[in-house]
Amino acid sequence: MTHTARTAADQSDNVLSALVAAEELEALLETEFEHLKAQELDAFEATQSRKNALLQELTQLVDIQGPDSADALGPEWDGFKTHMVHCRDLHRRNEVLIHRKIDAIRGALQSLQMQDPTSSVEIYDRLGQVSRTRRGRGYSDA
Repeated sequence: MTHTARTAADQSDNVLSALVAAEELEALLETEFEHLKAQELDAFEATQSRKNALLQELTQLVDIQGPDSADALGPEWDGFKTHMVHCRDLHRRNEVLIHRKIDAIRGALQSLQMQDPTSSVEIYDRLGQVSRTRRGRGYSDA
């Protein structure tokens, strides 16, 4: 096998391997989203090491250093690039969901710490009774 034929075969193997890894990454991002929706944080955390390994594998297979080198890939990489755009969109969707959940948690914590007497939020004491005074201790002091 000539050097050129070998290089073309290696390139073809890299394209195929990258495509398989991109498809696995897509499936993993979908699984990650389901874990986030169900608030299964342990399962979500368990996906992170595989996701990082896939991203490293893709970096080595494709040898992309930035957006310019991704644009320089030949037409044989078009299917791979399509999958990676979809992966980017899935990752952004997951990121939005994470940020929404964090905002909801912050809002809940703020309502527990609120000491505004006009607040309509009911605060419970350690015995499970509605606090009679709104000037009680905040969540962080409990």
